[in-house]
Amino acid sequence: MVAQVSRQQAAVYIHIPFCDHICYYCNFNKVLINGQPVHDYLVALLTEIRLTLAQHPDVTIGTIYFGGGTPSALPVAELDFLLTGVQELLPFRGQEVTFEANPNDLLDGTKLALLRSHGVNRLSIGVQSFNDTVLKKIGRTHTARQAVQAVEQAQQAGFDNISIDLIYRLPGQDLVDFQRSLSQALALEIPHYATYSLILERKTVFYNLMRRGKLQLPSQDMEADMYQLAMDTLNAHGIEQYEISNFARPGFQSQHNLVYWHNEHYFGFGAGASGYLGQTRYQNFGPIQQYLQPLAQEQLPILTSEQITTNQQIEEQLFLGLRLNAGVEKARFQERFGRSILAVYPQVIPRLIQQGLLVDLGPAYALTERGRFIGNDVFADFMLV
Repeated sequence: MVAQVSRQQAAVYIHIPFCDHICYYCNFNKVLINGQPVHDYLVALLTEIRLTLAQHPDVTIGTIYFGGGTPSALPVAELDFLLTGVQELLPFRGQEVTFEANPNDLLDGTKLALLRSHGVNRLSIGVQSFNDTVLKKIGRTHTARQAVQAVEQAQQAGFDNISIDLIYRLPGQDLVDFQRSLSQALALEIPHYATYSLILERKTVFYNLMRRGKLQLPSQDMEADMYQLAMDTLNAHGIEQYEISNFARPGFQSQHNLVYWHNEHYFGFGAGASGYLGQTRYQNFGPIQQYLQPLAQEQLPILTSEQITTNQQIEEQLFLGLRLNAGVEKARFQERFGRSILAVYPQVIPRLIQQGLLVDLGPAYALTERGRFIGNDVFADFMLV
């Protein structure tokens, strides 16, 4: 059993673990789609949604996010089956349904039309770079031109809420190259951009190359320069930074991701997905066959479930909320925990402010720009022993 949601609205994340290819930096739960039981997986996924919602009959859904893996790798018929089933099962009353896609899956327009017909109104497109040489080095199969075409096709199909991902500190990348990618991204005139520094995760091609001394990356100083360049360039064009890695025109912030950063409730459906309901965090089985087996018996596929202590909730409220430029709201914290932030951290807060890493905005505490560069170090100060 999963805990009951104390509030009447929650977000939904739906995991599609299938990919046409595996990128060299990716450590998400995924498999190559060829030879996989795709339809069986989708049937099980809809079963999981049905079983879970039966335990939460009064909850309405604020946002839905289809992630992966690569959701757009699904064949058209299977994609239609999935979206039809989700529409029938989820009591969606919100305004945002996001779908992750690779550029080359959108080029003929068929899947775009299908997504539109099922109520998807936001796209997150994995561009990563507009340099073909860099794209090949990181294992991407689309070209820069195809990325542009995909965005243009989406706009022509009626999508006005589009986000693209860009990664910096990539092999073969320098400051001039990243500036070119930023300029090309801005030329697309979309409302949302996510920029991430490359992280070397275990069980990835890049991690193994690094261990063998065969991966050459830009320096940490160059990484910091790239991050500064992203902040300066995007803000100068009216794309406001609202989270450490995310930038948007006013009104186009990711409502789904804001649920995570505000440490609020969400369902996680699919192989390896995690959810956070009430005071319980759970994670599903990751391997597809292990995920399918309990659902075939009308049982939820939960691998682990843990109760989150009050101290853990407080820590996470700070870790996640401080990622936002708006910071951690004092009133929201007081309402949730019955204490002020300053009462919980009477020494940490003044010290970080004195060090120029934190600022008191009045209604909230937020990281300074300097604090955002060393966010993980700042977050460590909010660990409660």
